Amino acid sequence: MARHAFFCLDGHTCGNPVRLVAGGGPLLNGATMLERRAHFLAEFDWIRTGLMFEPRGHDMMSGSILYPPTRDDCDIAVLYIETSGCLPMCGHGTIGTVTMALEHGLVRPKTPGRLMLDTPAGPVAIEYREEGGYIEEVRLTNVPAYLHAEAIAVDHSALGRLTVDVAYGGNFYAIVDPQENFRDIADFSALQLVEMSASLRAALNAQSEFVHPLHPEIKGLSHILWTGEPRAEGAHARNAVFYGDKAIDRSPCGTGTSARMAQWAAKGRLKPGDDFVHESIIGSLFKGQVEKAVEIAGRPAIVPSVAGWARLTGLNTIFIDDRDPFAHGFQVV
Repeated sequence: MARHAFFCLDGHTCGNPVRLVAGGGPLLNGATMLERRAHFLAEFDWIRTGLMFEPRGHDMMSGSILYPPTRDDCDIAVLYIETSGCLPMCGHGTIGTVTMALEHGLVRPKTPGRLMLDTPAGPVAIEYREEGGYIEEVRLTNVPAYLHAEAIAVDHSALGRLTVDVAYGGNFYAIVDPQENFRDIADFSALQLVEMSASLRAALNAQSEFVHPLHPEIKGLSHILWTGEPRAEGAHARNAVFYGDKAIDRSPCGTGTSARMAQWAAKGRLKPGDDFVHESIIGSLFKGQVEKAVEIAGRPAIVPSVAGWARLTGLNTIFIDDRDPFAHGFQVV
């Protein structure tokens, strides 16, 4: 029997939580972050569930653990943890992690204003703006994003026939654009979107396979991106992203913004150099940009960047006590 202690920095990125585990994370084996992610899931997933699920977390909780990089060209490695598992990449989690890590001296960049992250999805370049000891903005240049499939038809129990595109921006997203049976996220509450999303995701995964062409370990549709007309000045689009079992992203979603830019680029609505400002369900904004056009295994793709801000909300020492019957967390689904 033991009591395990984890020192965490808690914060949020544009409204969505980030719990950075600064102490107590396990040593992991693996030559790459994908291999380390697999080791964590095989032996230490109780840490994720203990820190992300109730009673220490909640349905929207996301987090990260810092590690030495596996690549010579990176400054630090990041393992992403959240209620749905260990994502290959997390945009809002990256912005929050970088902000809190820099402000509290957990990482020292070789070049001020720049960092290279080693993530399970691949290397992610960071540029940040510091003012008075605080990080005011972080821009991540993400892994390549692409439109994976177009116009997938699926029967939804509540909405009827839907057609979705699926795009990859570090995770796979089903993008629900306006159509006969869906007009705008403004027509639904967050609770209704959650209820509609779980069955839609299950139906799509049951009828199709979603596998990254270069990294077969990255597979499965994990997120649903519901779209809407923007309300904030300067925004190009509004969205609500479903993830986990009951979560709607309060931020505009970084990998979701990357996926949506890839979708728009594939349809000719964006080109290299274009900006894309994405609005969240609570009105916060991410500033996206198409950095350049590339290919993934012969498929047209883009390199997207996404900028946003984060704030520290507190320091938190969390105990997972083996004597606790809820040591590894629980969900009320």
